[in-house]
Amino acid sequence: MQLRHARSLLFLPASNARAIAKARTLPCDMVILDLEDAVADDAKDMALASAVEALGEGFGGRLSAVRINVEGTPWHGVEMITVKTTGADYVVLPKVEHPKQVKDVFSVCQKPVIAMIESARGVLAAPAIAAGEGCAGLFMGNNDLRKDLGIPPSADRAGLSFAMQAVVLAARAAGIAVFDGVFNRLDDEAGLELECAQGHALGFDGKTLIHPAQVTVANQAFGPDAQAVADARRLIEAATGGAERFEGRMIETMHVEEARALIARAQAVGQ
Repeated sequence: MQLRHARSLLFLPASNARAIAKARTLPCDMVILDLEDAVADDAKDMALASAVEALGEGFGGRLSAVRINVEGTPWHGVEMITVKTTGADYVVLPKVEHPKQVKDVFSVCQKPVIAMIESARGVLAAPAIAAGEGCAGLFMGNNDLRKDLGIPPSADRAGLSFAMQAVVLAARAAGIAVFDGVFNRLDDEAGLELECAQGHALGFDGKTLIHPAQVTVANQAFGPDAQAVADARRLIEAATGGAERFEGRMIETMHVEEARALIARAQAVGQ
């Protein structure tokens, strides 16, 4: 699966063997083994060893990634060297504010990097980060970004809208994938559905998640539904080139390309 086709990207503590085993039974498109925020300092070494073991077993065709600790921490160097030897598809780098951070990790790990945008500086540097060497995608880190911007935790996402749109624009200009941030309220399925719908409307490819129960909602929100796929197939069959009328609306080459991309996405996720 291409990264752009991923709908649900599930963060798991790399120290939690039970959660890792469960992930192999879930319909998530990517498993992210977390060595950073989800792991206590005194468990970092054990978590790294567990991540190596889990990646050796694989995730049944799902994309895999490891979120390492940021430069300046005691674990950053050894994590980069170790992750290079694994079968991880990607490295997730937190708190990125400059393209050199991504380039440095890519040069050591020799794996494409997904950069987390978690600060005002990161948002403003997003175009350079996205276009920089080794960057394969961007994650919104909305929790840290709220704090950096001074937005109360209880507030809705209105104050984040400019930042989210800016990050989507940066990713699209660079031709890379971009994913919405996590939803913290584990028992609020309606809230998750709303936030997924908002993220989809803003142009995000999918959503990062923190609990297995969130996977199905994200898949439904970011995956093409059967009606949309059927409409796309009819459009392609009807198109003859140039601007023309199709089922009450005007279409042109751009719409045919969009329809083909939607069908390719549906096929990639088994729809």
